[in-house]
Amino acid sequence: MSIDTAAFTPLASLAGGALIGLAAGWLLLANGRIAGISGLLGRLLPERREGGFDSPAGVGVTAAFIIGLILIPLLFRLLGWQGTPHVAGSGLLLVLAGLLVGVGTRLGGGCTSGHGVCGISRLSPRSFLATALFMASAIATVWLQKVLS
Repeated sequence: MSIDTAAFTPLASLAGGALIGLAAGWLLLANGRIAGISGLLGRLLPERREGGFDSPAGVGVTAAFIIGLILIPLLFRLLGWQGTPHVAGSGLLLVLAGLLVGVGTRLGGGCTSGHGVCGISRLSPRSFLATALFMASAIATVWLQKVLS
């Protein structure tokens, strides 16, 4: 195994992780909400109740958090950051992957941010198990991709 030292950015990664932790902690302390992105996105959708749809509670804070996730990378781009992600795969494959992630977050009762960042920090046994399964699935997927290509 070798590390691409040009792409190795421990300080940027540490800063990003610290900002994610601060944002998750702030959302929990200020609003009592877990910063699980799939759950936050789900809260923006109206809930189906007997005979109609009800507006989800706390939609303003939730929407602000999601909008911040979208706007911060744009702000970094305006400030001169030139990082350009490279995604290999067709658009159809990416849509399929996104749908599978959505199904997985539904089945797992949350996503990597909810379980991996917030759940583990709360010492939730369920989140430890879910994160271990996420990581095992990711490792198996990368291994399988390398074997098949």
